[in-house]
Amino acid sequence: MVGLKIAYVPGVTPGKWLTRWNERYPQNPLTALRYDGEDILGRLGSQESDAVFVRFKTGESPKTPKIHVIPLYDEQPVVCAAKDHDLELYDEPVALADLADQPFLDLADYPEEIGGTAMAMEVCSSGAGLLVLPLSVARLHHRKDVIHKELSDVPTTSIGIAWTAPVGDEPENPVIEEFIGVVRGRGANSSRQASVAQKQQEEAEVARKRRQSSQSEQAKASKKAEAKKKSAARTGRKPGAKRGGKPAGRGGKR
Repeated sequence: MVGLKIAYVPGVTPGKWLTRWNERYPQNPLTALRYDGEDILGRLGSQESDAVFVRFKTGESPKTPKIHVIPLYDEQPVVCAAKDHDLELYDEPVALADLADQPFLDLADYPEEIGGTAMAMEVCSSGAGLLVLPLSVARLHHRKDVIHKELSDVPTTSIGIAWTAPVGDEPENPVIEEFIGVVRGRGANSSRQASVAQKQQEEAEVARKRRQSSQSEQAKASKKAEAKKKSAARTGRKPGAKRGGKPAGRGGKR
């Protein structure tokens, strides 16, 4: 196998998967990049990444005929507010309806060019409005002057792993399949791991050839024995009798 390049959206923590990969395949380096841009799937088309961890609205997978996507887990949404905001008084989870009279910030108004989520959190800390984020992202951009509470009754987001689908009759990339197995928790000896399945196929092929060879040798031995039997029958000798022996006399001396 060769190395692998992956990218992941903010909030994803791929450390455990990277550790498993490096423990199993130290000879095949894996590079990981956190991508804060908007279109992480574009890295697949440009071949900048072999696989990416993507965020999407739960139930709205970005899977296409050209891109495979496997959902991994759903994220917990939270609402962020400036410290000392009344939100501190609410019990979790907070219902969105209870915050109907509050102003909200729109994350779309804070692209990466002007600071992205970090900038939105800074504005939130000023008390300008509440901000809804996945819990993992809120933790990533944690500030001492911002609090967050679990939020209910709102659409959730999910994290999935995506990679480019093979074209036509091309086979799946075995390295990517191996990494997918690691991410999905398959053991190193799982028969569903690409490398293990390949090894089993190779061992089965070797065993098949051995059986064929053994059967062929047995067939040859059987044919040889049958040929000797037929030859002995034509010459009137019993199988195994020696040539050149004197014929037995018909009677004793008189």
